[in-house]
Amino acid sequence: MHDSLYFQEHHLATREMVRAFARDEVAPVARHFDDSQEFPWDNVKKMADLGLLGIPWSEDLGGAGLDTISFMIAIEELARVCASHSITISAHTTLGTSPIVNFGNDEQKRRLVPRLASGKVLGGFGLTEPGAGSDAGGTKTTAVRKGDRYLLNGSKRFITHGGVGESFVVTAVTDASKGTKGISSFVLTKETCDLARVKDLGMGHDPEIPVMKGFRAGKKEDKLGWRASDTRELIFEDVEVPVENRIGEEGKGFINFMKTLDAGRIGIAALSLGVAQGAFDEAVKYTSERKQFGRPIAEFQGVHFQLADLATELEAGRHLVYHAAWLAQHGHPFGKEAAMAKLFVSELAMRATIKSIQLHGGYGYTKDYPVERMMRDAKIGEIGEGTSEIQRMVIARHLLKGLSL
Repeated sequence: MHDSLYFQEHHLATREMVRAFARDEVAPVARHFDDSQEFPWDNVKKMADLGLLGIPWSEDLGGAGLDTISFMIAIEELARVCASHSITISAHTTLGTSPIVNFGNDEQKRRLVPRLASGKVLGGFGLTEPGAGSDAGGTKTTAVRKGDRYLLNGSKRFITHGGVGESFVVTAVTDASKGTKGISSFVLTKETCDLARVKDLGMGHDPEIPVMKGFRAGKKEDKLGWRASDTRELIFEDVEVPVENRIGEEGKGFINFMKTLDAGRIGIAALSLGVAQGAFDEAVKYTSERKQFGRPIAEFQGVHFQLADLATELEAGRHLVYHAAWLAQHGHPFGKEAAMAKLFVSELAMRATIKSIQLHGGYGYTKDYPVERMMRDAKIGEIGEGTSEIQRMVIARHLLKGLSL
């Protein structure tokens, strides 16, 4: 893609910085953390030190003071070598922090955002429930007002940073008679499950965060991909949440979370783009080196065509992603474009990783090459933050809006 269309000099500088970090610090350990399913705390600390956990937030809130496009560049570059590292900054920033930045009041921003933006603690987002996945309006978690507090009961499922995180924005029903207009959102806090591990790290735990009794993480999920990312259930048993921890007005939780997911879709699209690009890079490298019938297999027309098709689709996907990011950054409506980017690029990531394995032959099926991990990491892009089917519904709704059918 011609860099000047979406990128200015500071974007290219961000890209070089994150690319170097991904190459030098993440690529050498990506397989280890995929195998062990450990959370890569040391690298997350390095990412925090580089400002990668608060890229789009203002400096007075503890962030890096950069923009949405810089944030998407960082997500893409990390995902080229390891999607688990990438989803850590993506989920923490978009899901764990942006609802407070976008919908919180000044006091909440000052109180809650700096520790997240600086990476002092990790954040997450509780929307999905055992019975409410694509139907996010089917929330069963309840919040009952008792004076200056709410009492929360229920659970959330598949929550990124569920165990390692300390700050979570979650939805709960405050008025069951109003449907989605009776859902509100709250910030809940707990201790990280890795207290001993992070003690000397200088991040991951803030002793000043209130530990809310009855709020805990459940078992860690054993996943196909994103295996170094911490995914768990969150459980609420009579959790007392102060009224000043409600984000926005009562009943605004659902609409605000839908806006958050719109933005999050650009992030998942950028992550999927990185996975697809990484798999393509591996395919080009391997086919240039691997010899059969006396010459590199990249010289065969059958391989030419496959590489050409992937390169073309990657270019199309990159335009979709950065066009949506540009719209978001400049305050234009971007819901349709975000859904299109997420749909196209997440499905492209599956095609690209499967094709790359095919081009690697038998070697692609082994753990000696990263493409099998990339394929496993790609799949969740078609599921998380709205399945491909939901994206198609969102796009169609935008297309048909205003038409009397």
